[in-house]
Amino acid sequence: GALGALGALGALGALGAQGAQGGQGGQVAMAMLPEGAAPVVRSFAEEQAFIRQVDSTKYQISTGLVPGMRVPGEYYVNSSLAPLMMEELKAHTQSGGYGGFLPAVKQIANVAALPGIVGKSIGLPDVHSGYGFAIGNVAAFDMEDKEAIVSPGGVGFDINCGVRLLRTNLMETDVHEVKEKLAQSLFDHIPVGVGSKGVIPTSAADLDAALEMGMDWSLREGYAWAEDKEHCEEYGRMLQADPSKVGRRAKKRGLPQLGTLGAGNHYAEIQVVDEVYDRAAARKMGIDQVGQVCVMIHSGSRGLGHQVATDALLEMEKAMARDKLVTNDRQLACARIHSQEGRDYMAGMAAAANYAWVNRSSMTFLTRQAFAKQFACQPDDLEMQVVYDVSHNIAKVEEHVVNGRPKSLLVHRKGSTRAFAPHHPLIPVDYQFTGQPVLIGGTMGTCSYVLTGTHKGMVETWGSTCHGAGRAASRNKSRRTLHYEDVLAGLEQKGISIRVASPKLVMEEAPESYKDVTQVVDTCHAAGISRKAVKLRPICVVKG
Repeated sequence: GALGALGALGALGALGAQGAQGGQGGQVAMAMLPEGAAPVVRSFAEEQAFIRQVDSTKYQISTGLVPGMRVPGEYYVNSSLAPLMMEELKAHTQSGGYGGFLPAVKQIANVAALPGIVGKSIGLPDVHSGYGFAIGNVAAFDMEDKEAIVSPGGVGFDINCGVRLLRTNLMETDVHEVKEKLAQSLFDHIPVGVGSKGVIPTSAADLDAALEMGMDWSLREGYAWAEDKEHCEEYGRMLQADPSKVGRRAKKRGLPQLGTLGAGNHYAEIQVVDEVYDRAAARKMGIDQVGQVCVMIHSGSRGLGHQVATDALLEMEKAMARDKLVTNDRQLACARIHSQEGRDYMAGMAAAANYAWVNRSSMTFLTRQAFAKQFACQPDDLEMQVVYDVSHNIAKVEEHVVNGRPKSLLVHRKGSTRAFAPHHPLIPVDYQFTGQPVLIGGTMGTCSYVLTGTHKGMVETWGSTCHGAGRAASRNKSRRTLHYEDVLAGLEQKGISIRVASPKLVMEEAPESYKDVTQVVDTCHAAGISRKAVKLRPICVVKG
């Protein structure tokens, strides 16, 4: 969902960025330098000199790697993931800086050069190149600084792409005999695939209400339980949302797609608890029994969020010319937070985020129906509660401690998850002693994890952690090197039931295309920016 590259083609054309190759491939244009500046071409060894290993999980990028860095960069990787970052940088230097995509290290550094940035530009262990910002990049901007900016590239095209986890009182033995029927029931209930249309009846007035109210709309219309909101980031509603700041085309795209999964790396999975690392936290979440059945839903704001981002990029290109804002990369189109364009984007983004929460709530309703039908009982009887719902692509105004004093910051999280520590006022009362649950979706057929936020994460990463496995091979490369029959056969061998709307697209989402999610999670745990609580293993996968 964080794959901002999905939208690269449309917005690249709009931004006139040169040298872009295939938006779907996750490849992006080379850096655009300020007018009159000659591109700096260094050898790999010269580039490496700017990168220093701090400890076993952290590397620092010194100012100077790219022009105008205001703060250093930092990224978290362990010994298994570190070579991927260097290989990417090496390939870039060997190409002389032309063609291909900008490596994540350079993208982290370019973000460190943006006006108003505070502290450092941060890359999490699943970091890989994206549109403007790397996916897995976190950056905070000072709300009191008149020069500080907001950038759609720091949120991504799939605004509030995120993950929701539902628990049940079923055990793996209860579903073993009906696993295929359950997978089919889920596939029949939830519309999936590229052009999928929703089954939740929605008028234009309903859409405006959903954009403004978020999960409050779902609750009013009977698609959510009252307690669902409690276990959702922002309680499922961003209050600054303004439906009038969402364009006509975005609404037209969003209207038929409410309550749909979509394609790409989105999925609905039936999972079972495989390992429990933190029994107290797992007990609080109600998922402390090994073999217990859960459902994970991974989706976002569909075409509506994509259009909101594309429209904002066009407006910001004009604002940059007016305000004489210059960035190292044309894809880092931005506007001052307090400018009209900045405020409009924030209000439109919040509305798109509300749409995504309504979307996940609608699919929760459909999931509960599918299970109830299969087991001939009420969802209440199966105790299908929401454990938590997290966002992976969003920018939010938060209070953090900077140099010993509280400060209001606009935190951009693109391909990363909020991970607030125990006792934080913005997390539900149920999780005050454990820290906020963090949902880390694996790739198709691999395990997923539930982590909890830590105080160290609050200090080091603005209360943020990883969001998933992170792409290691482009979509184009995956299509060239993998066969869909082999990928599906591999899942069957693991005993995983699968329902896919577009079988020929499964190569793009095969585990071989991604970093190892366990290495990513282990890095976050070892760095202390979040703690492992529960490991989940898939038994059924539904994909677009």
